[in-house]
Amino acid sequence: MDKVDFPFLTLSYPALTSLITALETGRLSFPVHPATLSAYIPASSVNTIATELNTLYQQGMESQHLTYMLKLAIAERQSIQKQRDRVELVWTGLETPGMESRDTHVVVQELFDRATRSVLISSYALDTDMKGQALFSDLASRMDSIPTLRVRMFLNIKRAFGSQKSDIALIQEFAQIFQQRIWRGNRLPEVFYDPRSLSQAKGPKACLHAKCVIVDEQYLFVTSANFTEAAHERNLEAGILLNDPTAAKGMKLQFERLVQSGQLKSINNLFKSNTSNKPIN
Repeated sequence: MDKVDFPFLTLSYPALTSLITALETGRLSFPVHPATLSAYIPASSVNTIATELNTLYQQGMESQHLTYMLKLAIAERQSIQKQRDRVELVWTGLETPGMESRDTHVVVQELFDRATRSVLISSYALDTDMKGQALFSDLASRMDSIPTLRVRMFLNIKRAFGSQKSDIALIQEFAQIFQQRIWRGNRLPEVFYDPRSLSQAKGPKACLHAKCVIVDEQYLFVTSANFTEAAHERNLEAGILLNDPTAAKGMKLQFERLVQSGQLKSINNLFKSNTSNKPIN
């Protein structure tokens, strides 16, 4: 049903509320005249709404039925607005006047600052050294200050074209780089990878390409942006932030099931314990 079929949808929230009050108090009686209706709704709508009210009245709807119907319309509109308020557009890069989106870097850091129980991060690429450390410094500090905060990261380990190194050698190199050049907190997150990305077998390859952040099973951020300074600050990147426990839990469960089934594997046993970083149990 569109606005032509149901003209009450053309009215604003204040106009609907005013119309309901007029019907409930008896200030609006039948048959409704457009001139009388103009005291409650915009003049541009009085003829259409008067016709609709009189038609419904002739079909047997009394004032109490009409007010109930209008209240349902308001409730539905409020429900839709709540859903819209839970979705935010997130953007990196070039902007134009009037854009209604939030900055990727700001959104990610705010999500880290909100975390009290769990953070899940999935990314295809990571910066190292100062750029990489800057992206994760707030989360690493938060992990150190909240012993119960659990952080899981799902990252792609890449085999360079033509590389003949063993899988374990590449995983060990990645673990060393992560611990020494990316994560500077005293506690390490749990880090997982997709073994298919290292396959040397002939045929189609696969990699861990998903990019998202899930916080406290409440917030889900799905984005095209990797965890690199360029992706968070300069590239053209697009994403959506959802304040939706159902979506957040559903996405988190996807990763957890892959871990449980052994399709995604941990590298934490390769982290060195003789540094300030301490892997979590």
